[in-house]
Parts: sequence; C-alpha cells; structure tokens
Amino acid sequence: MARPAARFVCQQCGAVHPKWAGRCEDCGAWNSLVEESGGEAPPKGLGPGKGRRIELVGLSGPGEEAPRRVVGIGEFDRVAGGGLVPGSALLVGGDPGIGKSTLLLQVAARLAATGPVIYISGEEAVEQVRMRARRLDVAAAPVALAAATSVRDIVASLDQGEAPAMVVIDSIQTMYLDTLDSAPGTVAQVRSSAQELIRLAKRRGFALVLVGHVTKEGTIAGPRVLEHMVDTVLYFEGERGHQFRILRAVKNRFGPTDEIGVFEMTDRGLAEVTNPSALFLADRQGDVSGAAVFAGMEGTRPVLVEIQALVAPSAPGTPRRAVVGWDGGRLSMILAVLEARAGVALGANDIYLNVAGGLRIQEPAADLAVAAALISASTGEALPAATVVFGEIGLSGEVRAVSQTEQRLKEASKLGFERALMPPLRGRRPARTELSQTEIGTAADLVALFDTRPASRRSPPDRQ
Repeated sequence: MARPAARFVCQQCGAVHPKWAGRCEDCGAWNSLVEESGGEAPPKGLGPGKGRRIELVGLSGPGEEAPRRVVGIGEFDRVAGGGLVPGSALLVGGDPGIGKSTLLLQVAARLAATGPVIYISGEEAVEQVRMRARRLDVAAAPVALAAATSVRDIVASLDQGEAPAMVVIDSIQTMYLDTLDSAPGTVAQVRSSAQELIRLAKRRGFALVLVGHVTKEGTIAGPRVLEHMVDTVLYFEGERGHQFRILRAVKNRFGPTDEIGVFEMTDRGLAEVTNPSALFLADRQGDVSGAAVFAGMEGTRPVLVEIQALVAPSAPGTPRRAVVGWDGGRLSMILAVLEARAGVALGANDIYLNVAGGLRIQEPAADLAVAAALISASTGEALPAATVVFGEIGLSGEVRAVSQTEQRLKEASKLGFERALMPPLRGRRPARTELSQTEIGTAADLVALFDTRPASRRSPPDRQ
C-alpha cells in the first residue's frame, strides 16, 4: 500500500497546503504550517442506494427536555444560561494564570454534591490538583480525579458504569489520539480529540467542559472549527493587576449570549460579585475632570462603570492614542465627530482612555460617555458626581437611542445617581424614576454643557 502523501496544516486556521510555506495563504499567519501525514482518501462513488436511510421526524415530539444541572455558583449559572444542559459541551478559554482551573475546580466541587463529577487533568499531576483543592477548601468534595492525555483511555473509562454529571478536560490541547501521527496540540489532534469526547458526552448525557488555551491575540488556540463544535463558548477575562475576573459568554445554544459573570480573586479562590456596579465604582472620586460613569448592559444585566480620559499636549510628531477596555477605532471616530460636528479639536493632543476595573466594553452605547469624558478632560470641568451617561453617536453628530433604557436608569437610580445624560426618547417612555433625565440630541448639545472657554477667561470661583 502506498504511503499517504504528507500535507501541511496551518495551526491557526486549519487550512491544508500541499507544501510548506512561511506564510499561510488563507489567514496570513507566519510560521504556522506543520507537516502532518495525510489520512485515507474519502470513499468515492457515493450515490442512491449505497447508504442506510435515515429516519426523518417532525419538530414536535413526545420527548421531554432534560432538567438543567444547577451548579450553585450564581455567576457561573447566569453565564451558562441557568445551569448545565445534560449532553452539552462547553469550551472555556482564557489567558494563562487567569483562574480557569481554579474556577472549574470550584464548579466541580459544587456540582459533585448532586451527582458524580470527574476532573481529568492533562497538564498537572493528581497531587497538584489536590494542593489547589486544599487551598480552595474543597478537598472534601467527592470529585474523581485523574491525570491522563490519551483520548482512547479516557473514552474507555467514561464509557463504563454510571454516567457522570460533568466531566472536565483540562486542557483539550494536551489530549491526543494514537490513530494520528501529529503531536498533541496540532489542528488534527485538537479537532479529532474534541470530536470523540463530544460524541461520547452526547451519547451518555453528561456535561463536558473543555479548557482551551488562547493565543497572544486573545482567541482560543487551535482550529476555529473547535468553537463551532461545542454548544457554549466562555471566555475568562481579567487584568493581572486587578482582582476582578469576567466570565463572558460569546456563544450559547441554550441561553443568551454576551452575558457576563463577575468574580473577585481572593486567597481562597474566586468569590462571586453579585453587584458589580457598586464594586466597579467603589474607588471612584467625585468631581474629577475626565471621568464619566457609563450605564451599560452586559447581556441582561445593567452594569455601571467609570470611563476615564486624559488629554495631554503632544510632542511634535504623531499624537499618541492609548485605549484600555474599549475599541481604539471607535475612539478615533468620536474624536473626528467632536472636531467636525461640535468644534472641539482634540486630534493634536495625546489621548489616553481607560475603563476602570478591567472591564471591556463592546456596545456602541458608550459613545456619549466617552465623548463626555474627553470634553471634561480637555476643559478641566468635571461632570457632576451623581450623573450617568449613555448613548450612541453617529457620524453626523446625532445621538441615537439605545436599547434597554429603562434597565439602565433603574440601576443608576438604585445606586444613588440623580441625573442621566441620554439620547432623546422615541416611542414608549420608560417608567418614572427619581433621576433627572437630560436628553442630548447632538454632540454639540453635549459640548454646550461644558465651559469651553480658556481657563484665563473664566471667572474665578466665589470665595467666602
């Protein structure tokens, strides 16, 4: 039998090339092609009468939906959509050392009280996992541990006896199939190992949790198809210098996406943060220029966070733009709109923008809060301390309405805020709140709230 021809597979996108090249033609990644032995050619001549006929059924049927397995950690259950669905597959990704293994060990310990849970580590020995369990004070939980990397052995072990409630694989990049010649972590191994484990989970009805490494760009390493194979994709985010950790759902077939869970890293593991708005604003100082409180939405939860801006004179050359927690391209758009539509020229200055607390904001409703922070930083005039801001800014300078206005206002009122700068309301009015609502129609209306005169021409404050 002739030896199968070698092929070169990109470890970033999974594209197959007939020969090695320094750069993948599909995704543009450099030095990502790895040689793998080609598999057997697919069967030819498939046609009518050569396969088994499958059974077709209707959308409705007598089967009942299996109840979710509630973990008992409220923030995790929220992101998962109310609990773990039997037979589902979850993929959890995050930077090294962010706390993925810590979180999943705590989840496994909680769920073990309601059913058998298995934790399989491919990166650590059993004693290392036990040391972490003792530090987290969950060593007494009835979690079954194993250190293994062979998918053949794992499948054979999980296919016997009573089906567990949940199986944790830490991590999928360390697993390998002995039927493939490539090394663990390659595209072929990651894809095939995940496929075998997911197939077993759906057949036996246990929840499968896969831990995935991330690349330097922040995406889950391995083939992109891995995220399409699982039912739920969770990203564990956070800054090393902050104690807060954000568990974010970017895909969920059984619940809402863009939901977040907030945790605080302590010496006893990860603790839930039930009111993240109060925690993000705990260190806020009132009446400071360049700061604005944004009333945002993360999934179904309203979250208030402080946006900080600093405008400084620039040295000759290209002005510097530094953005943490927001989209740098959208910052450039806001600066252009303020200059072209509102007459506020900030392009020649160094601009620094930061979202306090380590949270990353993705919704365009933060445009108005960012603009308010920039204008406040450039004029030196602070927004009132009890003011929240939200709204989307268009290229013509108009402020557009955003969704879930009522939830944003209720959260701000609950935390003691007194005023809201918001887009003009159209259609149904939100429920009455104690907040004073100031509608901002254009970017020029926002600028009019500030004293844009030079400091030398402003009247001095009254002295008593």
